[in-house]
Amino acid sequence: MRFFRAAAVILLSATYACGADEDAFPLWQEGEQAALEAEGWVLGALLVDEPAKDGEVATPLVFEEPKPEDIADDHKLSPEIPEEYLDDYFAERPKVFLTDPQGLLRTADYRDRLGFLNYHAGDSAIDLFVYLIGGDQEIPSAVREEEMIERFFADGRPAAVVYYYLGAPQRSVLLLSPSITDTIVVAEQQRALESSVMQALERTSPTEQLEKFLVQLSIRIYWMERMISSETSPLEGSQIAAIPVSPARAGDSDKWMKLRELAAPWVLPASGAGAVCLTVLSLLEWLRRRARYHFPEFEVEPRLGGAHAAGVGAVISFASAAVPPASQRDQVPDYLRRA
Repeated sequence: MRFFRAAAVILLSATYACGADEDAFPLWQEGEQAALEAEGWVLGALLVDEPAKDGEVATPLVFEEPKPEDIADDHKLSPEIPEEYLDDYFAERPKVFLTDPQGLLRTADYRDRLGFLNYHAGDSAIDLFVYLIGGDQEIPSAVREEEMIERFFADGRPAAVVYYYLGAPQRSVLLLSPSITDTIVVAEQQRALESSVMQALERTSPTEQLEKFLVQLSIRIYWMERMISSETSPLEGSQIAAIPVSPARAGDSDKWMKLRELAAPWVLPASGAGAVCLTVLSLLEWLRRRARYHFPEFEVEPRLGGAHAAGVGAVISFASAAVPPASQRDQVPDYLRRA
């Protein structure tokens, strides 16, 4: 052990002695650095620039200051909705629940989403209107979404209006008609929107994102209805007393909500499958009623030269009593014997 300690001490001493023999780094003289910088020399330029050749003076690096156009942000602003579509979007209250004047969805996908919104309107007291906008588009600043809601959705059934950016559901905006904004607080609206956006982001296809968004928002609107029913509801300027919700009914509501959430994605496929089955059954019934059957005509052996026998009986005789009767009959086809 002492040997190893002695060897380590000797090794460290030798290393220190070797380092002491090397030249130390040069030090700046007073005022020398300032004089070189005044001549345009940049500290450390020789380390990154090309080394000077024999007999030449190294050229110091020259750093150009950035120009204003280089500093300016070159980020392109998102395009606004084309002017030719503004009237289709914001001129009047939508006649259908899904507004897509730009044709962002394919025809089949548009029909499916519109069918779901129609189904929601028939099952809910709060209508759901959706404006489809391009994922990278912007609503013109001249359009005030809040004012449009008050102008078009102040009367009639309560409505939830969504500005949905196809392919970018996180940019979606949810607005409620004035008749229910006092009951549904802003925090609840935000929770409904965030929950729908989270469901949409589970998919990568823009069409599937829209489907998941609408299904989840439809469920959240159902809970908004429950909140409205548990609060005071306006009716012709008067107030209706709040309706208490019993625990049993609350449990039933939870079950109904879960069943509705599970069944919602299968409503349209089940309806389509039922229509196909009904069509096939109707076609089979029609073919059965129009079926015609043709029986074959058999050749009948004439009786004593006539077309038919007398019908008064028959006489059976056997040539031998020792031979079985089956072996003594004439072998004729079965259909002639039956005839």
